[in-house]
Amino acid sequence: MNETQALKSAAELARVDPVRIPNESAEYRAARTALLTEEIELRRHIERVAAQRRALPPGGPVIGNYRFEGEDGPTDFAGLFGDKQTLGIYSYMFGPERARPCPMCTNTLGAWEGNAADIGQRISLAVVARSPIERLVAWKKERGWRDLRLYSDLNGVYSRDYHGLLPDGSEVPAFNVFTRRDGTIRHFWSGEMTNESADPGQDPRGAPDPAPLWMVLDSTPEGRGADWYPKLEYQRPA
Repeated sequence: MNETQALKSAAELARVDPVRIPNESAEYRAARTALLTEEIELRRHIERVAAQRRALPPGGPVIGNYRFEGEDGPTDFAGLFGDKQTLGIYSYMFGPERARPCPMCTNTLGAWEGNAADIGQRISLAVVARSPIERLVAWKKERGWRDLRLYSDLNGVYSRDYHGLLPDGSEVPAFNVFTRRDGTIRHFWSGEMTNESADPGQDPRGAPDPAPLWMVLDSTPEGRGADWYPKLEYQRPA
């Protein structure tokens, strides 16, 4: 969009919206138009935040002793980039002390699996967990994942440095983005919304939420609820 081009107000765009739903009332249409105004504003705010993110100054250089093992063998941090200049790493809550991985992480990654091949055309996407690679590969096969690239954090240093492992030893999900420019690898951005930044009555979560599950549920009258979370398995109807 041309930055000099003046935007029409969200209220005006909502007012001329041609969509009408069969049998809707005037009361519904008035409320829906007001909501559409807010949705347009939200879309614009998301784009402003994305632009502000892209304009971040260079982050800290990556200098730790990070060692990983993937399905094709051991690699250093630079090896995670492959032939790309940008790397996204999801820290998967699946350490060796867990009998099964985190259901919430698994739900997010299950959705990302469907887009991993497409994402891989633009950036390198890696999933890092602290379990041995053999365990990660077996889980990947059980879930039917094909395109996600899983790596074992061999010494746990990456997980500690980039907030996938807390000082008390507990795991948290983390998503970090790194760049490789002019031979230097730097941190670019990470999700930093923690328990301390959560609003009352809400679980800590980023914005936009990285899991499509919540976007769909937020579109319903029931919403995402306060006490429901995804599971690794569900009982299917006979």
